[in-house]
Amino acid sequence: MNVFDRNINFDALFKFSQISASTQQHLKNVYASLAVCMLVAATGSYVHVVTRLFQGGFLSLLGSLGMMAWLAMTPHSHETEKKRLAILAGFAFFTGVGLGPAMDFVIAINPSIILTAFLSTSVIFVCFTLSALYARRRSYLFLGGTLMSALSILLLVSLVNIFLGSVMLFKAHLYLGLAVMCGFVLFDTQLIIEKAEMGDKDYIWHCVDLFLDFVTIFRKLMVILSMNERDKKKEKK
Repeated sequence: MNVFDRNINFDALFKFSQISASTQQHLKNVYASLAVCMLVAATGSYVHVVTRLFQGGFLSLLGSLGMMAWLAMTPHSHETEKKRLAILAGFAFFTGVGLGPAMDFVIAINPSIILTAFLSTSVIFVCFTLSALYARRRSYLFLGGTLMSALSILLLVSLVNIFLGSVMLFKAHLYLGLAVMCGFVLFDTQLIIEKAEMGDKDYIWHCVDLFLDFVTIFRKLMVILSMNERDKKKEKK
């Protein structure tokens, strides 16, 4: 028997029998909104890095937090959908501007790191998303408590390291934080599915969860790759 003669059923590859049709449509809306957020965030980063019309920092953080709070307080309905999408775009823009200082740091070392970090983040995000979609329903929801505990510990470690200034502790925080955020992609994806199955079809707010996961992974990868590149340059000297 020639194994190369086997036909691959690509249609079956994109069928999620454990997810209802309405939830699958909800997920399409979530990921379509996520794609728009990526474009708007990229615009925000471009505005900071190239035009300097907006500066990333404390004000952009306040802007993104303000937009998120506004979005949370705006009720989910058909009448407010366009308004909430505009607020989501504003949130993504300020988040992109907030990435500007990190990008300035990376560009000073090697501008190509930004593209490498984005492509790597996309691959990681897609792989963990597909893992969550194809896995048995609710199989990753048990991670919620562990991930929140790990996030609390990482926050405490970062506060302690402000006084210690340990490079090793900072690197460990980056790598562990990256692992935790990958876990959040699994958890958030399955949580969104369960919420949608129970009738929560707020795809705009669900998009925020995944967008924050993506941005955090991207930021950490940028810093990790830039630090590794800087270490290589020091070794050559």
